[in-house]
Order: sequence, then C-alpha cells, then structure tokens
Amino acid sequence: MAEEKNRQVSSAVRAEDVMRKYKKQSRLGMIWRQYRKNALSMFSLALILILAAMALGADWIAPYGATEQNISDRFMGPCAAHLFGTDGLGRDIFSRVVYGARVSMIVGFISTGVSAFFGIILGSIAGFCGGWIDNVIMRVLDVFMAIPNMLMAMVLSATLGTGMINCMLAVGITGIPNMARVARASVMTQRNQEYIESARSNNAGNGRIIFRYVLPNALSPIFVAVASGIANAITVAASLSFIGLGIQPPNPEWGAMLSAGREYIMEYPWLCIFPGIAILITVFSLNNIGDGLRDALDPRLKN
Repeated sequence: MAEEKNRQVSSAVRAEDVMRKYKKQSRLGMIWRQYRKNALSMFSLALILILAAMALGADWIAPYGATEQNISDRFMGPCAAHLFGTDGLGRDIFSRVVYGARVSMIVGFISTGVSAFFGIILGSIAGFCGGWIDNVIMRVLDVFMAIPNMLMAMVLSATLGTGMINCMLAVGITGIPNMARVARASVMTQRNQEYIESARSNNAGNGRIIFRYVLPNALSPIFVAVASGIANAITVAASLSFIGLGIQPPNPEWGAMLSAGREYIMEYPWLCIFPGIAILITVFSLNNIGDGLRDALDPRLKN
C-alpha cells in the first residue's frame, strides 16, 4: 500500500510538472502579447537592441579606434569626418561612444548578474525557511541597505581599487540587498502553495523545492528588478568613473568621458553632450523595459 501511494504521489508530481511546463509556455506568450501593447516599452526595447548591436559590432561600426589619437584634429566640432567631434587628444568621440556602449553593457549586465545570483539565493533561503534564518539574513542585509547605494559603491571601489573588474564587483555587491528583498517577497507568496506540499510528500529536499519548484514560479518580480537593476548599475558605474573611482582613462567609458569633458564644457560642449545622451537613452530605455515587464506580468492588466 505504501509503495502504491508513493507511485501515485510521484505520478501526480510528474503530471504537475508537465502541466506547469505547458502553462509556462502559454504564460510567456501572454506576457509577450501584453508587453507589445505598450508602445513606449517596445520602442525602448528597440533602442536597447540597437545599443547591444553597437556594443557587439563596435569594431566594425566605429570609424576609428577607441584610443586612436590625432593631435592635429583636436577639439574639432561635429562634421562629416567626425560625427560627434573630437576631444582634446584628437580622439573621435563617436567611436568612443560606440565602444563605450560595449563597456557599459558589460558592466551593467555582469554587475547585475552578480547582484541577482547572490541576492536570489539569499532571498530565496530567507523567504522559504523563515524563522531565525530569515531574521539573520535580512537583518544583515538591512545594515547594508541603511547605507546609500552610491556611498557603498564608493567605499567598495576605493577599497578594491579602480578598474573594470573591481567596478563591476563594487556595483554588483551594492545591488545584492535590494535583489534579495525582491526574491524573498516573491518566494514567500509561493511557499505555502499546494504543489510545495506535493513535492514534500515526494521526499524532495528544501534545496530542490526552492530551485526546482518555487523559483520558477516566483521569477516575475525578479525579472522586473533585474531590468531596473541593469539601469541602476550603469548609472552607478558611470558615477564612479566620473569621480575617478571606476573605469579609468583611456578606456572609453561614458562616465569617464563626461569627467574628462567637463573642464571644456563651455567651449566644446559636444565633449559632454554625446556621452550624456548615451547614458540618458540607455537608462531611460531600461527603466521603460522594466515598467513594461511589470505591467505585462500584472494579471490585473491582462485582457
């Protein structure tokens, strides 16, 4: 009888897995259809895809090298030879903005990946286990959240040192507490569902339940947080580079380009205008994508 009961429970769990797979495929289609209704989010997605294509194809798109200098062309205004003008060393600003898209995208995605990886693990454990484990994890994270993000990033960057890798680590660590709180809240809405009891009756361990059953059903708010986190990571990284604690010249990073051009902003405004517009477009688009995902994942807005 016990073996028969276990077989029935196992069959029920497998059937539930199959149904969840089909529901997931249908749900993705519904999310995409809902997302497409938001014209601003679709436009922002197109802009991000263009920026991503620029980052991937910078070697072919940029007419000059990122650090190629020509002193005879220094401080040239926008013209046919130099679409965005040149800086004080004769470097083509358009080429540096294009290569800067690669740097900013790498920093944004990798640092947000670091935040999401550790934040989701910590938040999932805290939200699923509850009790003293939840209290310990969240109180430690609350200490970090009491420190402003930019201030924490500055402290970490100053401690780790400048450079692209250290900048990504500093920005990634800064974003862990917020990502953990989002994951915790999302997991807590799922931990008492019936399919969790079915998995427990099939002798599934907590680790398997969290990562096999709970997280796949709790990812919707996390996706929104990740999209917003990438925008925030690019902003923080550019800010660190602007004050000299992030990516250092001559690397073509947008924040560092702003910092280098601020001294000449009155005489040669294009030194700051074009890197600033690049940051603006990227952050604006990513935030709109996050808003569009939030609306598409909200069941109350589905027709």
